[in-house]
Amino acid sequence: MMGFFRTFLKNETGVAGAEMALMVPLLMTIMFGSFELGHYFWTEHKLIKSVRDAARFAARQPGLYSPDCVAGVVTAVPAPDIDKVARYGKLIVVTGDKTIIPGWTDAVEVQLDCPAIGSYAGIYTSKTSVPIVSVSATVDYPSLFEDLGFGAANIEVSASSQAAVMGL
Repeated sequence: MMGFFRTFLKNETGVAGAEMALMVPLLMTIMFGSFELGHYFWTEHKLIKSVRDAARFAARQPGLYSPDCVAGVVTAVPAPDIDKVARYGKLIVVTGDKTIIPGWTDAVEVQLDCPAIGSYAGIYTSKTSVPIVSVSATVDYPSLFEDLGFGAANIEVSASSQAAVMGL
């Protein structure tokens, strides 16, 4: 009886298959996790770029800044064109056009800030007030493997950008 156990313990056939069966789930988890993480960073990059482009577009719109802008008061700006630039990357949107990030349904938030005179330095003189437009957006993260049941529930990607108003 002891000879059978010694023979069984010294037998090395099938060891590679057993090791592979133990390691494959770990390697698959690392591989698909890397794909998902890369997709998250790509989605975040696209959102940051689109919000930055929308802020630059908004800063150059004539009529966005009003002369009665009060220092220290932040006002919300209704901006359908700025929203189109952020979500679609263009002004003219045709039915069927896809958003930059799949599933992006929420509108962007646009605010105009009129800081106090002299609160900015650098290229702006201390004798003028520089109005700042801020664009921000939050998007639900579209998981790469959501259809396989590995959805990343309740993860959001946020971005915001500011630009000095030039379209006075």
